[in-house]
Amino acid sequence: MSETAEPVEDFYILSSGAPAEERARVLKHGETFGVFDGRGDIRPSGAGVEGLYHEGTRYLSRLELRLGRARPLFLSSTIKEDNAVLAVDLTNPDIGRDGALALPRGALHIHRTKFLVSGFCYERLRFYNYHLTAVRLTFTLAAEADFADVFEVRGRGRPRRGRVRPPEARPDGLRLSYEGLDGVHRRLDLAVDPAPARVDGALMRFELVLEAGAQASYDFSARCSAGAEGGETAALPSAMSGIAERTAARKAAQCLVETDNATFNHWLQRSASDLAMTTTDTPQGPFPYAGVPWYSAPFGRDALITALETLWCDPRLARGVLAFLAATQAAEDEPRREAEPGKILHEARLGEMAALDEIPFGRYYGTVDATPLFVVLAGEYLARTGELDFIAELWPNVRAALGWLDRAGQGYLTYKARASGLSNQGWKDSVDSISLEDGTLAAAPIALCEVQAYFYAAKIQGAELAAALGRDADAGRLRAEAHSFARRFERDFWSEPDGCYALALGGDGRQCGVRSSNAGHCLAFGISSQERSKRLAKTLLAEDCFSGWGIRTLSSRERRYNPMSYHNGSVWPHDTALIGAGFFRRGLRDAGLKVFSALYDASAAMDLHRLPELFCGFERRGGEGPTLYPVACSPQAWASGAVFLLLGAALGISIDARERRLTLRNPALPPWLDTVRLSNLAVGAGSVDLNLTRRGDGVSVEVLRRSGHIEVVAIK
Repeated sequence: MSETAEPVEDFYILSSGAPAEERARVLKHGETFGVFDGRGDIRPSGAGVEGLYHEGTRYLSRLELRLGRARPLFLSSTIKEDNAVLAVDLTNPDIGRDGALALPRGALHIHRTKFLVSGFCYERLRFYNYHLTAVRLTFTLAAEADFADVFEVRGRGRPRRGRVRPPEARPDGLRLSYEGLDGVHRRLDLAVDPAPARVDGALMRFELVLEAGAQASYDFSARCSAGAEGGETAALPSAMSGIAERTAARKAAQCLVETDNATFNHWLQRSASDLAMTTTDTPQGPFPYAGVPWYSAPFGRDALITALETLWCDPRLARGVLAFLAATQAAEDEPRREAEPGKILHEARLGEMAALDEIPFGRYYGTVDATPLFVVLAGEYLARTGELDFIAELWPNVRAALGWLDRAGQGYLTYKARASGLSNQGWKDSVDSISLEDGTLAAAPIALCEVQAYFYAAKIQGAELAAALGRDADAGRLRAEAHSFARRFERDFWSEPDGCYALALGGDGRQCGVRSSNAGHCLAFGISSQERSKRLAKTLLAEDCFSGWGIRTLSSRERRYNPMSYHNGSVWPHDTALIGAGFFRRGLRDAGLKVFSALYDASAAMDLHRLPELFCGFERRGGEGPTLYPVACSPQAWASGAVFLLLGAALGISIDARERRLTLRNPALPPWLDTVRLSNLAVGAGSVDLNLTRRGDGVSVEVLRRSGHIEVVAIK
């Protein structure tokens, strides 16, 4: 394809605003998420993505607080560290009446507290009068609901839509509703206590009278519902109490990580809270949705990698991911959805466009890597937990996945799109992400290097599962296939001039001989030889690949390099973390610590210490933080899992629950971290508390508490 005839991405995300500039604030619970501006408002003139969303639909596209005709003045806002509550502080501007100053700025303190419970948005709006006299003013809440499908918000046009009905005034607020083309009646009910003095269309007016030194509160709720009428709305105090109980229960069940570095603790705590926020309870168990706003839905690959990142400290997530993906595994051949028997889900979407099949993603299988990763996670989960009964239940799904790998992986595991979904089906799934040295795009079928590493690891873990279930013949066959495959991979994918595995083999068998971060996954999943691992580490940490904040998706020396692109030069935290974990796995301690420190520095420079989906790949400059990518999801589940993957890899943690053994192999800590305490780390039915202290280049290990017969082994 010529340089002037760039392909058009069918599901490209349009960017008409810059959320990075506007400090968007995000909340999520279950199938509901909200994107607010710093003031706690939803404004149609903002970044374009703001809104209250439920089950793939934007139910609220505007909710704006005004004092008279003016917006309040901004003081501060933050998402509290448990990610449950958005707290905003505002004050009044100068307010005039009849040509005179009626209320000087700063007389009123306005505090907004917002939180979500699946299907509901709650807010407490509190006014404090610090003026010397009584205050009388009118404030308003202006609402709009476009009921846009999330793919419409992303920029995908529709030839026709359903009907948005006129606002209906109610005694305590108003109702906004929409009759969809899918036959579903969607409603948003807004209620305020005390009730508005007047409702004009979708504008709620309130008359505030506040004596000097007095305060007043208004409790607001927005209920999203579809189909039949929903139940009663819980009062705000009761809903808030439920949030606190869930947060406490989650923390009590997890391994607690505490260190002597306050900045690192903030990164850990924010990441843990982000994982909790993105995780949705499904009938099969907890499942991390990929990211807000564009990917707040089940994604197989993202969830599998997130579960692998956090497996050592919280295996419950992995169990939920495995059970959900087993329940949604493809059983039939459906080309439009890229489904084939045994294949693991790529994504599942709710909403009007998915229901009408205007997009293929209602249940879509266009991924080449979720299926091998499913088998890998199943094997790792068995080692981590020893839950053989669960694995026995899962074995038919594992066997079906291995069957698909055998059918699809004759030669190498490749992909070629059969329908109108994604043309590239690895984790770098943008249309321009797989190219040759001259910048031309690779022709399908394409065999990505990291997918071959996953394929190899799936064979190894499949063998472990088979052996545990007494299927020795299957185990022997799978191991032999894995080792034979690894030898062939080394021969066909290694590029000696580049000191790197080729990004891919194209349809003609030719190497895509570009230096990319994909090659680093070969370290983490064990397919690379020790000698080539050292060469690869040197390549990936050279200036053209390592930005100072992380490892670029594409070397700056390559034709398609663009530090502001999605996959051709940006830095993805999960990608960098996987490579760092691979360095530690191969005993390349200094390389691993360099990557760990880079992401630590990036998180310290980020708002809320939150690593986003990706950031730009510009070279690190003194006194500046990473350059943000304008439409990155934040939070993103696998970016949140990066810190746990790196910490576990640095400490060399492996757990064999069946042998009740915790091993720390060549543990290391970066120079900015002296002590780490792990509390309630589960090993089989027991648990341990450990204190780890950096001693020069090594780490001392102290067992503080042990519940059950657990062997702790430190190998140095």
